[in-house]
Amino acid sequence: MNRRHFLRTLALTSGLAIPFGRQAWAYSTSGSGNDQPHGRTPRLVVIMLRGAVDGLSIVAPHGDPDYARARPNIALAPPGAEDGLLDLDGHFGLHPALSPLFPLWQQGKLAFVHASGSPDPTRSHFDAQDYLESGTPGRKSTPDGWLNRLAALLPGEPSPMRAIGLGPVLPRILSGSAPATNLAFAAGKNKPELLDRPAVATAFDQLYRRDDRLGRAYAEGRETRKEILAAGSEQEMRMADNGAPLPNGFPAEAAHLARLMRGNDSIRLAFVALGGWDTHANQGKARGQLANRLAPLGQGLAELASRLGPLFDDTAIVVMSEFGRTVRENGNGGTDHGHGNVMWLLGGSLAGGRVLGEWPGLHPSRLYEGRDLAVTTDYRNVLGEVLRSHLRVQETAAANVFPGAPGGSNALRGMFRA
Repeated sequence: MNRRHFLRTLALTSGLAIPFGRQAWAYSTSGSGNDQPHGRTPRLVVIMLRGAVDGLSIVAPHGDPDYARARPNIALAPPGAEDGLLDLDGHFGLHPALSPLFPLWQQGKLAFVHASGSPDPTRSHFDAQDYLESGTPGRKSTPDGWLNRLAALLPGEPSPMRAIGLGPVLPRILSGSAPATNLAFAAGKNKPELLDRPAVATAFDQLYRRDDRLGRAYAEGRETRKEILAAGSEQEMRMADNGAPLPNGFPAEAAHLARLMRGNDSIRLAFVALGGWDTHANQGKARGQLANRLAPLGQGLAELASRLGPLFDDTAIVVMSEFGRTVRENGNGGTDHGHGNVMWLLGGSLAGGRVLGEWPGLHPSRLYEGRDLAVTTDYRNVLGEVLRSHLRVQETAAANVFPGAPGGSNALRGMFRA
């Protein structure tokens, strides 16, 4: 990267808290390609929800009678009811916390692929995330990530800014021989609170004990914190997040990402990971833990689409998670590790306003291993269609990005307008 390019990039990234050290510029130095000085340049943003988000709450099948039966306490109300779903097509509804995205659905710039996911049966966060990022389910020996392999195929001058990641370290999906850059993700750090230290907590307990009004508020806050920490749930969630921050600061980060992409023509691929989706307890319905995570995610995606401006027409955004959650709620008002999930697609050239894929139904006889939504669409088929139809990657080259992937699905053809 030449001096002028570096200074321009540094100016654009002000406010992203980029450290100068081992984690500041994590990139490799090989790659090849040719410039594309003319014509529109397609781009891809991948957002990974670490922790296994509940796709059956994001795009809920309110038209399936087994949905409400399996979730007597956490099933979302049908469209038209108080705190009800936003109706998509009469059968599926969008979680009301994602209402900022509904205009994109109405404009045909948002779509979903339900019952999608990895064919690998693992319910381990770490293995499933690794397979999702390597693009080779069931194979742990893959040395690089699929987004890095894709970066090596794209035309244009090799540059560390061709593929960027926002987060604490260079993610698995961007590791490999092609140039890639990691920029620190400033918002939503998911770290233990100061009051989680026993000595500090004891000192504050003694301090607030002297004031009835403040002491009561302090005690209530501490009690709420204990409920969240109950049964080690937060510890497990942090592990499932794999270092990814909560989505609370995502709207601001999305605005920064849009500014980067609009100001730097060399950026073709971007990756963001967000945590906090491992909802084993107190998942909630239209309100509660999951809704509190979905609200800033929806706001951030809408912000990204808006701030990209005309560039949104040339950008595809994919949102995915390592696997879904159980169809039936558990005894703690949450859901456990499942199988099938829902993938999100956003973009100005998307032929959206549709829920794609083959819906297997939630009848007990149709569930995977008797408990989970079945996977009827391999996630690599969805991404492969994005590569072919949006990024204009040739079929043979796409096969190198996802080696061993099944043939393309006819149900996904025409996802993007020509």
